[in-house]
Amino acid sequence: MDRTVFTALLILGSIVLVNRWQIVIKTLQRSWPLAFFLLYCLVSIAWSDFPDIAFKRFIRELGNWVMILVLWTDPQPLAALTTLMARTSYLLIPLSVLFVKYYTIGRDYGFWVGETMYIGVTEDKNTLGMICVLFGVTSLWRLLNLVAKDGHNTHNRGRHLTVQCTILALVVFLLVKADSVTSISCAVLLTFVLVSLRCRMFARRRFLVHLLVLVIIAIPLLALFIAPSPDAFQAVGRTATLTDRTVIWAWVIKLVPNEWLGAGYSSFWLGERLNIMISNVTHTWVPNQAHNGYLEVFINLGWVGVGLLGLLILWGYFTIIAAWRQKRPASDLMLAYFLYGLISNISEASFFRNLVPAWLFFLIAITMPTVKRGQSYLPVIPCKPNRSAAAVFERTAFDTI
Repeated sequence: MDRTVFTALLILGSIVLVNRWQIVIKTLQRSWPLAFFLLYCLVSIAWSDFPDIAFKRFIRELGNWVMILVLWTDPQPLAALTTLMARTSYLLIPLSVLFVKYYTIGRDYGFWVGETMYIGVTEDKNTLGMICVLFGVTSLWRLLNLVAKDGHNTHNRGRHLTVQCTILALVVFLLVKADSVTSISCAVLLTFVLVSLRCRMFARRRFLVHLLVLVIIAIPLLALFIAPSPDAFQAVGRTATLTDRTVIWAWVIKLVPNEWLGAGYSSFWLGERLNIMISNVTHTWVPNQAHNGYLEVFINLGWVGVGLLGLLILWGYFTIIAAWRQKRPASDLMLAYFLYGLISNISEASFFRNLVPAWLFFLIAITMPTVKRGQSYLPVIPCKPNRSAAAVFERTAFDTI
């Protein structure tokens, strides 16, 4: 069923892109580091021990890229992004609260002692934390825009403020229930980023944004690797091994077949290597990631892949910073998405992993098109519309929240 649904979506998305082929070509040319990385992933299937499985996973990865191209090649790309985020957050966040609070479908239970884990509409608590952070950051960004001067011209401003505050309250509730330290930490850091970028100090001294990004990235690195504190880990309910992550990291490095080329695209967690990991590390459960995105790229694509990932990150960062300096709409939100991708991959692997929200939003951020301010909004509706115009407003107001 999954294969059928994904294939149908891929075909439908491709049909849309064929009709926009001129914009698609320009987008691909502008996103050449990502295209080059995907080409290397395709070539790496040649030295995979399981090329058929790797190729299927690569096709699914292309599906991610197709959907993002559909978003950014829209005639009004930022309005399309706002519509997408509104409709998905209004569905997934309240539904997760419903599942967590009233139905057992939103809960999972530990293997050994049966402890309750809240997962909402997702398959695990970490994914629930991801969507909470991403949708919560988007609602906060929208709320800050409404509070700012530009927000006074918004039709039904009070209603919009109520909606965003409600979403944020539900997100906080779910983050507390999920108890995902990575997600809670990222939520705090990204909130600080969005609020800080609104200060005049950053607009006047633009070099400070680089310092801000450096500090935000350095905080989790310092806490986890440079100066780790066992007492701090215990205070947040984690062990000194980061819930056995350090043990997994040590073993996967030993099992890399080729340091320069890796095991091949999405091929490490297959065959004999997986059996060794189960028998020596996990024992009772089947691992499918290294719990570190950078290490995951290394074991699958080698140092060549890590180098290409570094190029992609640098290109994406300077693209977003250039957009922010030019005061393009949503550039601060894209920087938040970008930073979340970098930080979350320290303890979870999401780079080039199919259907992982952190990776999807990271791609959205680094491939953001050059959008003028006028392109980001839907047509203005008169204050006293006639009957037909009122119907148009009712149809579009939900999209613009």
